[in-house]
Amino acid sequence: METRIETGQDLKNAAREAGQQVTDAGREAAGRFGAAMQSAKTNIQEKTVAGARATDRAIRQHPYESIGIAFGLGVLIGVLINR
Repeated sequence: METRIETGQDLKNAAREAGQQVTDAGREAAGRFGAAMQSAKTNIQEKTVAGARATDRAIRQHPYESIGIAFGLGVLIGVLINR
């Protein structure tokens, strides 16, 4: 039976390899996270633009109703703030 005694250099190499593996795993995870964040950002931007366009169409189709709703909300908020 052969027993191997690791030298200081062997330990340093093992630690270096383990550190490199952790670094590589961290970079890979950061890359995935960055891609997910970019995808989420694009998705939010698309939904925001679609919502703004829908709001614009609704206001243009019903301008007086929109003014009435905005006025009513303003009065309601004013009343609540003055309490």
